[in-house]
Amino acid sequence: MATFNKIILVGHLSRDPEVRSTATGTAMATFGLATNHRYKSGETWHEEVCFLDVVVFGRQAEPVGDHLHKGSQALIEGRLRQRTWETPDGQQRRKHEVVADRVHFLGVRTQGGEAEMPPVDPNVLIDPDEDIPF
Repeated sequence: MATFNKIILVGHLSRDPEVRSTATGTAMATFGLATNHRYKSGETWHEEVCFLDVVVFGRQAEPVGDHLHKGSQALIEGRLRQRTWETPDGQQRRKHEVVADRVHFLGVRTQGGEAEMPPVDPNVLIDPDEDIPF
């Protein structure tokens, strides 16, 4: 039987992206993403916050590092991965992280909590009369 590993998240970055290169020279960005879930129990509202580590490889890594920062809102499409490693004292460690296939920039949170759209690149021209291919 086939398996399926797909995750779609919308959240705010909990820390600034860190961009570096792998040993083979591939760009890689890592950052934290916070998502929340609100629910009501009786008359009281509760909120659960989930903090996830996200890693982005390749062409999207550099724009993530250039345009996103702590507090930015993003939509992440990707898959879950479990990494394992051994600490210097011999303990086995495990960690789940999201490997992003796509990162969509949604906005930046301002002091008042409102989302503000990221700046538009003036070098990209949009022709309103151009046919959309779908």
